[in-house]
Amino acid sequence: MQKKIKVMIVDDSSIIRQVIQKHLSEYNIEVVGTAGDGKTAIEVFKKTDPDIVTLDITMPEVDGLTVLEEMMKINNTAKVMVITALSDKATGLKAMKKGAKSFLGKPFTPEKLKESFSRLIE
Repeated sequence: MQKKIKVMIVDDSSIIRQVIQKHLSEYNIEVVGTAGDGKTAIEVFKKTDPDIVTLDITMPEVDGLTVLEEMMKINNTAKVMVITALSDKATGLKAMKKGAKSFLGKPFTPEKLKESFSRLIE
């Protein structure tokens, strides 16, 4: 039996957090933490050590790119999928340079989310 993939979901919208969790439920995952702002995200990340993180960029307290940098300092093997409404290429490139493994623009379809997630777990 495969071990469950530990996933953390970070987005300032609780609806988006629920949608992501719902669409990924067909995978062998365990949501080990969620956060609605960057500061909480870093704290939860330290405690839960997730395999994969879905991360929004625009958030209160600390923005997603700063959170991404902090996460990479803590565990540079964590796979971070940035999911954001800032779908311009510059933001995506910045996120990838800082260590994100995947970039998905909002609004996203369930198919796009699953496609990105599948590539991460391969």
